Amino acid sequence: MKDFTTISNDRILYKGKYFFIIEDGFPVSPGHLLIISNEIRKDFFELTDEEKNDLPKMIEKAKELILAKHQADAYNIGMNCGVDAGQTVFHFHCHLIPRYKGDMENPRGGVRHVIPSKGSY
Repeated sequence: MKDFTTISNDRILYKGKYFFIIEDGFPVSPGHLLIISNEIRKDFFELTDEEKNDLPKMIEKAKELILAKHQADAYNIGMNCGVDAGQTVFHFHCHLIPRYKGDMENPRGGVRHVIPSKGSY
């Protein structure tokens, strides 16, 4: 997949002026959602100022959608910007990953674990 332009409308949970929200096709946890730009932007750094200003509202909307179906205890919010950061689809998307008490033995370090051994400090 090169971008998200072929997503069928029935997968879209919510659509706003700048972004739409879908369930992640390969969820890390139950309720994992993607917030995707309506216009193709490679990553966060290519979003317009208007889009960047709207993104927090869409993250809050995604959280509401998660809480309507799941009892999340916490969240990770993530964006991969560039090949060396693990980005594989070059159409802006932000992950909202619900976390649940006990879903891993020791969550300390959170997103720092993207590089093995860097999460523990």
